[in-house]
Amino acid sequence: MSSISFEVAFRGDTHRVSLPSDDTVSSLRARLEELTQVPPSAQKLLFRGKKIGASQEGVTLAQAGLRDGIRVQMLGSTTQELDALHSTESEHHKKERILRERALKPQFKARLMILISFFFIMLILSATQYRFHKLEPLSHLPDPSSALARLSKLANDPAIQHIMQQHKFSVGLLTELAPHESPGLLGLNVGVGQAIKLRIRTDAYDGFRPYLEVRRVLCHELAHNVWSEHDNNGAYQPSSNEEGEAFVHVLGGNSTLPSDSIEDRRRRALEAATSRLKKQEEELEQSCGTTRPPNAATGRRH
Repeated sequence: MSSISFEVAFRGDTHRVSLPSDDTVSSLRARLEELTQVPPSAQKLLFRGKKIGASQEGVTLAQAGLRDGIRVQMLGSTTQELDALHSTESEHHKKERILRERALKPQFKARLMILISFFFIMLILSATQYRFHKLEPLSHLPDPSSALARLSKLANDPAIQHIMQQHKFSVGLLTELAPHESPGLLGLNVGVGQAIKLRIRTDAYDGFRPYLEVRRVLCHELAHNVWSEHDNNGAYQPSSNEEGEAFVHVLGGNSTLPSDSIEDRRRRALEAATSRLKKQEEELEQSCGTTRPPNAATGRRH
């Protein structure tokens, strides 16, 4: 069996190859991979203006035209270079993916900002709509600045604001009710929310009535924005746990046990508040100046 010896040039290096003439082109490529680290699929073999193509992998070296002393030029990339290229391509694809995702993020952020802006606009509109639109102390009574401060504290009380937002109560004017002008009244709702008058001063005009008592009367008068007469639909009939907690907060009530669950604490607080408020309802009705319907048994004021 005769052998063929020839030279293979690759990147300035010359490799001497000697193989049996009946070896196939595939065998030559495997040998060249050992010498140059260029995988067979990446090898391009050129000699005398000819190229050994993929269709010749199974033919012998003699059939492919290789002879003793011939010089073959090989082109191709090593396995290390191919791995680096694939890694670079993967990194490139990763960067492209990141760029695509970043391009989409502004759209998402824009939608999110629109939703957030809408939420805050609605929150601001709600806060400005459901409130006391004007606070006015009685200027002819002593120390009107302190009276205005007391009215402002009531108007900005978190529990009062919660109730007004929950029930969409809007009151045009929050003002005083002078003790000497209406000695039997603690509060008055005029025109179903056009104005609410509260007796915030002591009978002797030497100070102000307890804040929590005045706040309780204010809750009662706010209920007259919906119900014009005194019936079972008083201000102290919470329709949810949240409202119940607000009313308990209005009363300053807080009766819980360390082992109670959140639901138990809510239930206990609501029951305690409801019980206390029912007892105080008669007193409030007697001191509330909001008008009843004309056919009410006790007339228009009580």
